[in-house]
Amino acid sequence: MTSTFDPHTAQNHIDIEKQFAVKAVEQAQTYWNLLEKVPPTELKLTRLDDEIYEDTINTFPELSENNYAGLIKLNEEWMKSPDGKERWRAFIERYKKKVKDYNFGSLIRTNSKEEYGEKNTIFVTRIQFYAFEIARNRLGLNDEAHELAKAEAAKEKAQKEKEAAAQDKKKRK
Repeated sequence: MTSTFDPHTAQNHIDIEKQFAVKAVEQAQTYWNLLEKVPPTELKLTRLDDEIYEDTINTFPELSENNYAGLIKLNEEWMKSPDGKERWRAFIERYKKKVKDYNFGSLIRTNSKEEYGEKNTIFVTRIQFYAFEIARNRLGLNDEAHELAKAEAAKEKAQKEKEAAAQDKKKRK
């Protein structure tokens, strides 16, 4: 006889956690590559970008204060406060039937001016990722990240070319 699954009492399985982490890292790498190649103001993340943007700004007007300081640098404590949790929970649930994998885990940069890194990354739901990144892109808050990603890609390309030239030179000897 099988019992019904209760997610509130279920223990985390390490293999499942690893799979989620791998998926989140892959999504972060894909997004960083997009930021490198496409000017953020031209980037469309979902078919609902307009709705998500308007809903985010209307639901969380504090994100617009002080020249969008709350979008540039995310405040994890605010998000995880009792009030923040309740407001985000209601926001997230509005997208349950609209956005695929709306509640899957995603990595987001806490500072929009920097790249993904250990001190600049937190775990959020997919719809929270969209809410923040769509707003950042629309408002030009990811422009510095775009330039940083392009510079890093150019540096990596130059390094690979240098290594290939060194290998070629070695072969000719």
